[in-house]
Amino acid sequence: MHPLQAIGLTVIAEDTYLALVQRGPTTPAALASILRVTPDAVGAAAGELTGVGLVEPDGERLVARPPRAALDALAEIRAKELGALRDSADELSRVWRDHHAEGPGYIEIVRTEEARKALARRVHDEAVHQVRALSIGHLGRLAAPPRVAPGSLEALARGVAYSVVYGAQVLRDPIGREAIQTCVTLGERARVFPHVALNLMICDDRFAVISAPEHDEQRRHLIAVQRSALLDGLIGVFESYWQMAVPLPAGDEPMDDDGAAPTDDARQLLTYLSGGLTDESIARELDVSERTVARRIVRLQEVLGAQTRFQLGVQAGRRGWL
Repeated sequence: MHPLQAIGLTVIAEDTYLALVQRGPTTPAALASILRVTPDAVGAAAGELTGVGLVEPDGERLVARPPRAALDALAEIRAKELGALRDSADELSRVWRDHHAEGPGYIEIVRTEEARKALARRVHDEAVHQVRALSIGHLGRLAAPPRVAPGSLEALARGVAYSVVYGAQVLRDPIGREAIQTCVTLGERARVFPHVALNLMICDDRFAVISAPEHDEQRRHLIAVQRSALLDGLIGVFESYWQMAVPLPAGDEPMDDDGAAPTDDARQLLTYLSGGLTDESIARELDVSERTVARRIVRLQEVLGAQTRFQLGVQAGRRGWL
């Protein structure tokens, strides 16, 4: 069992804490020798542990703190973050439901197809520093194939930083995966979260464009939000998703902590798994049996010290395998 890895800490951080519990106050240099790692690695691990309240400095030594109070406090913080995310989703839902009512000046509702396309294009054309986005794909009644957003490649080429959290449903479409990979290859930072609630694009910190699923084509629209408390809230919603989402692989081949890169099959399996695909879907994509998929997942959990599939995604991301 790996109790600290299960909450997202690294292997070295867990080993450092256990060593301090067993040996008492110890200097970072001594810990590096005991654990057979570099002093920098111990320093990074100490930073992780200090951040969650499990370790504190005592002069030149590090001291382990009792875990119960620290981890209970961490659990409370994460519960509040999830509660805030749900509250934000409720508040935004009320905005969407009330879109026919008179609204404040910082909100603009765009209903025609031509105006919707023009507004979405503005995000990419006017971005100077960064675009942050949540994506659940096409929202129309007739599902169009996922594609690279017009203007985004040009924005990437001129140095605009893109950070995008994709809903798992986008990754289930081969064309969607290809479009995402095109952007990632050009520098987009991409992550995936199983349940993204809406499409959101934030242009620098100047304005945002949001849209939500709507079965009635006549009621489908975009909402442009200018600088306001609501825009600040939308930025907070994106950051919450970004912290919880799992990274997608970049175009290069990053190495893990031990210097060994995952196999192409393992990387592909982790990508599909983080995207929320079922074992049956993954088996179909990899052209293997469901039993083989399950066996490979268990093996990856053993290698990365993960107790659950979600922990597997977190650990793979921390090691640079995603």
